[in-house]
Amino acid sequence: MALKINEECIGCGTCVEACPLGAIVEAGDVYMITEECTECRACIDSCPVNAIVD
Repeated sequence: MALKINEECIGCGTCVEACPLGAIVEAGDVYMITEECTECRACIDSCPVNAIVD
């Protein structure tokens, strides 16, 4: 699991909706990518502020 959500995240939740595996979860006031992630990059493509990096 190499994808990370950085501090640029605005908490919009677009990545959660875009992930076909449900591998992004809300953890308090941040989002986390879980080990179910297969690095399909759907979340990267959906993020309006480019907060998901590999």
